[in-house]
Amino acid sequence: MRTRILILCTGNSCRSQMVEGFLESFDSSLEVFSAGTQPSAQVHPKAIQVMKEVGIDLSKNYPKLVDQFLNESFDYVITVCDNAKETCPVFLGRVGKQLHIGFEDPAEATGTEEEILSVFRNVRDQIKKDFLKFHQDNLRN
Repeated sequence: MRTRILILCTGNSCRSQMVEGFLESFDSSLEVFSAGTQPSAQVHPKAIQVMKEVGIDLSKNYPKLVDQFLNESFDYVITVCDNAKETCPVFLGRVGKQLHIGFEDPAEATGTEEEILSVFRNVRDQIKKDFLKFHQDNLRN
């Protein structure tokens, strides 16, 4: 049986999408989903851009509302922003473990185009590091 993971954020436009992309790239046997408590209209263009730089294509992804997953079962439900942690809904399906691995929101970055991209890259690299460790510690057989 495949390990099912749901990544939760507020907008489901940056951090949770990046996590989904990385986990799928680490292990194709995982079933990874991402959703938001208040989903944005689209995946943030800069999230797509900085993930493309590391060979992961998010261009076909789109934000989803967490409500569509409430009756499903997951081995892990992981929040990646403090707001989603505080407003995480009750899942009616079986949830093995709920974890919080938080990151700053790159969508809130200000400054020049290069400064904003730098924030997106830093968050991307932190996500990769933290979720590689999560994968190694929890999902390797």
